[in-house]
Amino acid sequence: MKSITDTPIVILNFKTYMESTGKNALNLAKALEKVSTETGINMIAAPQHMDIYQIAHNVDIPVLAQHIDPLNPGGHTGSILLECAQNSGASGSLINHSEKRINLADIDYLIRRTSEKEMINVVCTNNVQTSSAVASLNPDFIAVEPPELIGSGIPVSQAEPEVVEGTVEQVKRINPQVKVLCGAGISTGDDMKAALELGSEGVLLASGIIMAKNPEKALLDLVSKI
Repeated sequence: MKSITDTPIVILNFKTYMESTGKNALNLAKALEKVSTETGINMIAAPQHMDIYQIAHNVDIPVLAQHIDPLNPGGHTGSILLECAQNSGASGSLINHSEKRINLADIDYLIRRTSEKEMINVVCTNNVQTSSAVASLNPDFIAVEPPELIGSGIPVSQAEPEVVEGTVEQVKRINPQVKVLCGAGISTGDDMKAALELGSEGVLLASGIIMAKNPEKALLDLVSKI
């Protein structure tokens, strides 16, 4: 298995589409594994929590949780415990996705807790200012994605390149160790090429691959111009 931090990197957020649930989730993860093996590009799956175990134990690629809650073990019915995600096979987690926002104090807590557990954290942000604030908290990755472009089919790397460039510049100025990813609307080889040319070290994407007629072919296209 590649290191989860190897770049360039493709993180596929499975969200809660039926096309990425249950058996479909495992098939999608196998497509990620196959394309990663063929191309040498680091591919990571971020499935729903109930699919983490089956994917982590059947596919040789890193797996992220989509979210974990900022809490300690105890009476928190319905919450997502970090230790449970890790024991299920997750190597890390997305934090603060635009569809699961949390406050800065909780982001800080989760960065520290995942680091203590030797798990990778990928903190999602929506603009340069938020990215700058998060960079000071020492995350592993920042994935910048303006919410209005998520699922739109309009890539941030082309629609709002200044957001990507500005985030890379500010994050590297504050903390050169943090890797910046580009999200929102990414789906093609041209999109990923543009994202890397703007200074990002990979992409976080979802529907452009999940909803494709042939996800494996779409993944190959995604990395075809690197």
